[in-house]
Amino acid sequence: MMMDDTSPPIDETRIRLAVQKKGRLADSTFELLAQCGLKVRFGKSQLFARIRELPIDVLLVRDDDIPELVASGAADAGIVGANVYSEDQLDRADRSAAVIKELGFSRCRLCIAVETGVAYPGPSYFRGKRIATSYPHLTADWLRKKGVEDVEIVMMHGAHEIAPRLGHAHAICDIVQTGTTLDQNGLKVAETIFSSQALLIARPDAPQEKSALIDDLAARMAAAMASRDAKYVMMNAPRSAIADIRKVLPGKDAPTILALAGSEEMVAIHVVCKEEVLWDQLEELKGLGASAILVLDIDKMLS
Repeated sequence: MMMDDTSPPIDETRIRLAVQKKGRLADSTFELLAQCGLKVRFGKSQLFARIRELPIDVLLVRDDDIPELVASGAADAGIVGANVYSEDQLDRADRSAAVIKELGFSRCRLCIAVETGVAYPGPSYFRGKRIATSYPHLTADWLRKKGVEDVEIVMMHGAHEIAPRLGHAHAICDIVQTGTTLDQNGLKVAETIFSSQALLIARPDAPQEKSALIDDLAARMAAAMASRDAKYVMMNAPRSAIADIRKVLPGKDAPTILALAGSEEMVAIHVVCKEEVLWDQLEELKGLGASAILVLDIDKMLS
């Protein structure tokens, strides 16, 4: 993220991308955009920024406003948590934004939590009780699917953990990352009702030229995400060990085999691995006769 103290004028020919201005989701969003070669420049008080590398303008907004901005066409695309998107979907009777890609970061769970002293028997426990949450539609949808009726859902926009202690609710339904906050407030997870991650969403009626640019953005994101989980491995090894080495390091594609000058028996092997390469695997490669083993990060990878 780079700083710029002046807001550029709105240009209707450019893509408008709505993102959260600050927070964990925002940090990961800006990191992904930077890995895609896209720098977001904005000042402390700005709500509108420009990406110079592609015709994209960034709207810096609250995360719970993003689905509505995209669905209405005020924004062409957005990056938002699946929890916020799905809550909006359940509350929306008209057209909605479409999911273009799951982005794999900002993972969390939406959980119903009860006091630690409760002997929780199952979903039927909530019948006749109150649940405090800022996700009333996801909570009600889960209860309906479990066949639990006669539950009062109490809206709260923060500090849900205090509700049971105050007698305001018997349980809460809130986002859980580590569970530490629940522990500190005498609560425990009773049910996980939704698993969330960041999504790239887009308006359903975007003009063709804007849809093409959104597809290009999604492709860049896919390449950046693929490179995060991939390593480029190079080594010298006996030609006779190629088959065994492939079993140790299953690559995305077949390895590249190059002859080494002055040697009939040794070859250079280059392979892209889709998963982390562990020390145990390196020791196994060494045992197969491999030498000069290099494991490199991949900055970008297009399939």
